[in-house]
Amino acid sequence: MENQRLSKLDIWREKYGALVIALACLYSAISSWGQNWILTSVLVFGTFVCGIFSFFDIKRALMEKGSR
Repeated sequence: MENQRLSKLDIWREKYGALVIALACLYSAISSWGQNWILTSVLVFGTFVCGIFSFFDIKRALMEKGSR
């Protein structure tokens, strides 16, 4: 199972998926700003968490690419 080739979409999703989710959370937080503070705070927190995940995913992918 490990020697199957991944599609370009799977590789892209593994590398940039968390970044897309972080940007979506940021957009939702900005658009709901001032209407519901609980939702806004949860979305801002989600932006930070997913942003950190995406940073380390991209860093890991670049280090794997450099080691090949």
